[in-house]
Amino acid sequence: MPSTSADAPPPDVTGLDVRPFRALTYRDHDAAHLARVTSPAYDLVNAVGRDRLAAADPYNIVRLILPHVDPVGGQDSSRSARDRRSASAAAETLRSWSTSGVLVRDDVPAMWRYEMAGPGAEATTGWLGAVSLPAAGSSAVLPHEDTFAPAVAGRAALLAATDTDLEPIVLAHDPDPEVAELTRDSAGGPPTLEVADPDGVVHRLWRVTDPGTLARLTRALTRTRAVIADGHHRFAAARDHQAGDDAHGSVLALLTPMGAGGLRVRAIHRVVPDLPLESAVRAATAGFRTTELTPQDGDVDGTVRRWTLQDGPQTFLLSDGERVVELSAPSAAMLAAVPQEAPAAWRRLDVVLAHAALLGQLWQRPDDPASVLVAHDVTEALRLAEDRAGVALLLRSPSPADVAAVARAGARMPRKSTLFVPKPRTGLVLRPHQD
Repeated sequence: MPSTSADAPPPDVTGLDVRPFRALTYRDHDAAHLARVTSPAYDLVNAVGRDRLAAADPYNIVRLILPHVDPVGGQDSSRSARDRRSASAAAETLRSWSTSGVLVRDDVPAMWRYEMAGPGAEATTGWLGAVSLPAAGSSAVLPHEDTFAPAVAGRAALLAATDTDLEPIVLAHDPDPEVAELTRDSAGGPPTLEVADPDGVVHRLWRVTDPGTLARLTRALTRTRAVIADGHHRFAAARDHQAGDDAHGSVLALLTPMGAGGLRVRAIHRVVPDLPLESAVRAATAGFRTTELTPQDGDVDGTVRRWTLQDGPQTFLLSDGERVVELSAPSAAMLAAVPQEAPAAWRRLDVVLAHAALLGQLWQRPDDPASVLVAHDVTEALRLAEDRAGVALLLRSPSPADVAAVARAGARMPRKSTLFVPKPRTGLVLRPHQD
């Protein structure tokens, strides 16, 4: 299919090029139904969670983003072959749901005002739109994390088969007063979609079709640039897809402001399986001061959580779920393990020191998903450490400004370094590529 003008950014645009799109949504907008058919982003759903979501409703979106395919004897069992079979199954399911009316397509293009309000936190508000993939060398959209090639390939296979953005990436853009004004003024009336997720975050979306509002919004966003907050693998998959078919030069994204009204950042912790705490600490003494901490009232989880909220110099915690050991005062040799030619913003990150000095040098663990597991919260990290006879490496969160500085310096944090919250709910709005 030839390229369309909607996919090609104007030649004078150096910032974000964002367009309205004809969304695909569930016909039934009832909040209880949306709670049953939506899910977290695909990379936050483990095997048990996937089965639980699929059992909740025959039309749960997890059947598209994480399609289950039974092994077939005698067929190619390589990862790429499994990816293709899964993607084919998802495409068939998507066609079935669209044909039967489970999912319906909007008649007119729109952008969607998206508000996420959680307990005890300022609401995060942004816009869902189709963001043009910038040309090579552009700074309009900057990644900040490394990706894992097989994961990119899996998402690319799914995109190629379904020809649909099944869930948005998340971008944190430069603040702009006109964007903020339009966001404030577009919340009138009841939301088009509303659902509460299991974490107590209420997701409210308003479909905005007014041509004047959309023209002002898209024009204002061209003055901004963005950092990828979530969805590095999906962004890379979209680029791969574009390389094979120039007609699809854009990706569904939730655009949120950097700073007030935007996202918050949490650390993603590491777990090294089959590494006893005693062995981990013994190796760490070659480069760090080690201090055994006594959990208050035996509450390891609470002790670690309180530590993660404190500010301080480059310091880590190790735990096997029962004991807690603090690593501090990295030696000159440990600091030197971080490449000195790298940008200063990157060298200052705790997660970089953890990977270069502790994981890479002292523990000699390669950074791959089998050797170093990731955990999105303290409880998960401690449970994984116990289950896998290993050690949890617990980190403090970088700030959004730290993440932006790394991206704008052209550097990359290790894979899965940041968890931007709150997360959009997958399944509320899909974006087919065909007009």
